[in-house]
Amino acid sequence: MQDKEGTASGTRIAVELNSVKGFFFDTINTLSAPVDKRILQDALDQCAFYNDLLSKTVPGSDVHRINNAAGKPVQISAHTARIIEVALDIGRQSKGALNIALEPLIRLWDVRAQNPRVPKESEIQEAMRGSDLSLIELDGQTIRVPEDMSVDLGGIAKGYIADRIADYLRSRGVNSALLNLGGNVVTVGKRPDGQLWSIGLQSPEGLSGVEYFAVVSSSDNSVVTSGVYERGFDLDGVRYHHILDPRSGYPVSNGVVSVTAIGSESLMADALTTAMFVLGKNAGEQLAARYGYQCVFRMADGSISYTDGLSIKLLA
Repeated sequence: MQDKEGTASGTRIAVELNSVKGFFFDTINTLSAPVDKRILQDALDQCAFYNDLLSKTVPGSDVHRINNAAGKPVQISAHTARIIEVALDIGRQSKGALNIALEPLIRLWDVRAQNPRVPKESEIQEAMRGSDLSLIELDGQTIRVPEDMSVDLGGIAKGYIADRIADYLRSRGVNSALLNLGGNVVTVGKRPDGQLWSIGLQSPEGLSGVEYFAVVSSSDNSVVTSGVYERGFDLDGVRYHHILDPRSGYPVSNGVVSVTAIGSESLMADALTTAMFVLGKNAGEQLAARYGYQCVFRMADGSISYTDGLSIKLLA
């Protein structure tokens, strides 16, 4: 699954927070709240269910069955249907900047390979051959994709899972929590001391989880960041990262190094960051505004732009 980065900053809180951690979706997930650890562990244990449901590599998962249905209709869960519904909507609104049908292209680039390489142009074109989003048919919980198409929900699934874990904690009476699913940050309520949560935005050139370029305030909100520093490789002085442009088949190269979306639903924020990254600053900001989400763009030249009215503190 594609990862998103962006780390909750370390803020001293008078009330002790219990935390649990687990490795799911190729990343470390951390849940923190001033409650019994057993409640947090119950919430974290749900990650295994969603991984088995949404991973393209787990036999029998919804995504695995879609990709192996040879063009026939497939019945999927309401969870999977909701994720795909949002992905198709933002895919249309962004003119294909978000495309869940790039699984063959993602597999071709394989930026985490031991010896990654830049694919040939002919390979890229072949991998993109079956990526026309308009050919996906979703009717309630029934989906049909063409035989030559494969989908990958890794770029947005963590957002949905973070939303569901937050819902679960609220159902258990938790009114203050900080969830970080590999950078998909969700804040439940305010901090135990009544203050807003402070969420650090990872500095692209800094140490992960240590250096930030800004801090945003959050309560009952999601803060999701996508950046070129997350996964990739360097070859002959060029950085090849995991955020692929559906139009060219190559990693995005438009001067954007990180994009953050802030809003009520982590699934939506997750999907928006990828589309915004591909679109670039101006069109990306317009897309976020269309859905009522705030955003932060960090550019390669060091410049930072953000939505008017956003509670943000830039760090030196």
